[in-house]
Amino acid sequence: MPSNTQPFIGRSLELQKFRDIANQSGPQLVVITGRRRVGKSRLAQEASQSKTFFSFAGLAPIEGITAQMQRDNFGRQLAKILGIAPITFTDWSDAFYALSSALPIHPTVVLLDEISWMAAKDPTFIPKLKTWWDLEMPKHPAVTLVLCGSVSTWVEKNIIQSTAFFGRIALIMHLSPLSISESAELLKSRGFKGSTYEIYKILAVTGGIPWYLEQIQSSYMADQNIQRLCFEKNGLLTTEFDRIFHDLFNGSGQIYKKIMTILSAGMKTLSEIRAQIDYAKSGTLSTLLQHLKIAGFISQHPQWSINTGKTGKQTLYRLSDSYTRFYLKYIAPNRLKIDQNTYQGLNLEQLPNWPSILGLQVENLLLENRPLLLKCLGIMNADIIADNPYWQRPTLKKKGCQIDYLIQTRTHNLFVCEFKFKRNEIGIEIIDEMRDKISRLYFPRGMAAVPVLFHLGDVSASVYDQQYFYRIIDIGEWIQ
Repeated sequence: MPSNTQPFIGRSLELQKFRDIANQSGPQLVVITGRRRVGKSRLAQEASQSKTFFSFAGLAPIEGITAQMQRDNFGRQLAKILGIAPITFTDWSDAFYALSSALPIHPTVVLLDEISWMAAKDPTFIPKLKTWWDLEMPKHPAVTLVLCGSVSTWVEKNIIQSTAFFGRIALIMHLSPLSISESAELLKSRGFKGSTYEIYKILAVTGGIPWYLEQIQSSYMADQNIQRLCFEKNGLLTTEFDRIFHDLFNGSGQIYKKIMTILSAGMKTLSEIRAQIDYAKSGTLSTLLQHLKIAGFISQHPQWSINTGKTGKQTLYRLSDSYTRFYLKYIAPNRLKIDQNTYQGLNLEQLPNWPSILGLQVENLLLENRPLLLKCLGIMNADIIADNPYWQRPTLKKKGCQIDYLIQTRTHNLFVCEFKFKRNEIGIEIIDEMRDKISRLYFPRGMAAVPVLFHLGDVSASVYDQQYFYRIIDIGEWIQ
């Protein structure tokens, strides 16, 4: 029976789906994907409470790791489960059949974690796994096999879209980061006692990645934790980016890093990205962007015609992973100074543009929590024609404008959402800013532009008195 002393927060829907499948008769095959550190293996473990749980993990693909080393690693893990001396396998078929002999008759979950690493350098891994599943697993009707991987593009190509597993996968789950409220709950469960503002500062840097949140020490406030993790030589988040990209892209991460560095400056179209990296005009760049999207680092935002409600040709790509954004915008440019311990003991509030950086990070965090935004506005998904950050390019007929978040509904409303993360009070000038923005937005008669303010921090009574905003929503209430 699996055990873990750390609290498990959120994922109630995913847990229920997993347990429903695992409780069905017959062997079941489950695939879990998601960004590294997002909690894939922990979910499998948590969902396996009351069942026997066997876990196997591949070795990270560092230089010198061979196919035989992966098999030897599997053999050591199996031997530990059985309580015997290490086993050596020269063929994956032998390894899988040895696993079969170890399976009990009662309900069991078998996790093959980081399966792309496990299969590295052995092209026979997948066909042998498939053959084993077809021939052996019918003899073990109480077993759920879970295939897990951070290299989502590999999992997509070799398992989800592979003809080898066509019709065999009972459940596919892609794990996203925890929501804002779940992330705050995790921090509090681990003893963090900072204010709402402090919690948002942590989430601005980490997003809802459970492993990052678990590195926060309750004996420190937000700035001290961020300082320790991000601005110290060999800090966990100082070096995390290099680790991720080496492991996920097997040493070929430079082109991906270049793309994300461009996107760290703001949303871009495909043609703008191509021009900035001087990339040949071919389908390859689209494939690279798709890889980053599947891996959970960027998001794609199709623009649309407000007049017709139809998606246009223009698509904006946005760097959506909170940690990666923060690393590229603030850690990477200062990495030399960090490695020289220049920032040791420095007050983060004194860093250049620190409030602006946090504001942009919180803006990104809100966009990654759209269900919360829509719930606060009482908008159902079925009522939405389109919703995204919106960028109206200037032309001879219309001015340019950029909307933090625009929602077009079937009731001919345009919800124009503004995000503000400020320690100081938000004054009456916010109304003038929104009026100017809406005056630039081009939309047909018969539609209404509905201003909405999402904020953290105090709002002046004069703003409420004007009754200009349809909703003024304090995002601090999500983590009370």
